[in-house]
Amino acid sequence: MDEALLRSLTPSVLGILVRRGADFAAAEDAVQEALIEAVRTWPADPPRDPKGWLVTVAWRRFLDATRADTARRRREDLVDEEPPPGPAPAVDDTLQLYFLCAHPSLTPSSAVALTLRAVGGLTTRQIAQAYLVPEATMAQRISRAKRTVSGVRFDRPGDVATVLRVLYLVFNEGYSGDVDVAAEAIRLTRQLAARVDHPEVAGLLALMLIHHARRASRTAPDGSLVPLAEQDRGRWDTGAIAEGVRILQAALARDRLGEFQAQAAIAALHADAPTAEQTDWVQIVEWYDELVLLTDSPVVCLNRAVAVGEADGPRAGLAALAALDDALPRHTAVAAYLHERDGDVVTAARLYAEAARKAPNLAERDHLTRRAARLNSARRSR
Repeated sequence: MDEALLRSLTPSVLGILVRRGADFAAAEDAVQEALIEAVRTWPADPPRDPKGWLVTVAWRRFLDATRADTARRRREDLVDEEPPPGPAPAVDDTLQLYFLCAHPSLTPSSAVALTLRAVGGLTTRQIAQAYLVPEATMAQRISRAKRTVSGVRFDRPGDVATVLRVLYLVFNEGYSGDVDVAAEAIRLTRQLAARVDHPEVAGLLALMLIHHARRASRTAPDGSLVPLAEQDRGRWDTGAIAEGVRILQAALARDRLGEFQAQAAIAALHADAPTAEQTDWVQIVEWYDELVLLTDSPVVCLNRAVAVGEADGPRAGLAALAALDDALPRHTAVAAYLHERDGDVVTAARLYAEAARKAPNLAERDHLTRRAARLNSARRSR
């Protein structure tokens, strides 16, 4: 990868986007995303026209972001413009829109994708990343879903499970920092919990509350990521954690375990530990075992490998990791962490650098790059 070429092209590409009508800040974000994509794809498939490639990808990223922002603002404007129906309070129908977009004529995965795009305000790229599929594949899936429902009446709402999946993915995008919609996802899940008496709805609400309680400690003042083990637990919102735990305990008492309850139980164990060293990793592994049975998700298996590495030692974690597809997102970062814990700093530094090149966002890329640099610096100073 010719980094000098990328640096030399950046001002020109940025200027082209601004001349096309993009405001400078949005153009900068779009160009940065295009550069990340270039770092990821060019080594294997270098373009014939690097500048043209960067302009095309950056402009697409800008349009996706603009459309999502316009859709959100339009929904907000419509709410503001709607006259109140007499003396009755205004009705928030956002949750109803989620149910209607999760139409019975769609498969669950297509309904989730369509709802995230049409109501959740997420871009096609963000939805594709959540589903671990190429952006083009997700674009086709959303297009098919639109065609499927184009001739039907939206008078038959979808099921709760599909709406829960949508809310979970919207929250994850907000929590990652790419789109600030986590609080909105919590608000809608509270509404759903008030409307539907189901332990998985309660489990999702508990999971959101516990995760959101840690948000203030997830980034340093300079914007860099702070890993869970290094976070200032004094900054966690203990009130939100306590509420989440109460909701989770009531849900688990109903003995109808689901994936969101299991995830919330793992989050509660992290929140309950006074320090990272006092985390009950053995019990966390047990909950991950339950979660694997419930979901058979490769991402869950990846997270379980980390937990095994903490509970039984890094070599046990590496053994669990070896059974998984190394193409999984963040697989390389997990391998780097486990090798570092095992004392193999040379391998860990190399893997951190490799993981940085694959990172889905700038904050994560910078975090992994710093970890690689720290290990290399420590090794040279010996």
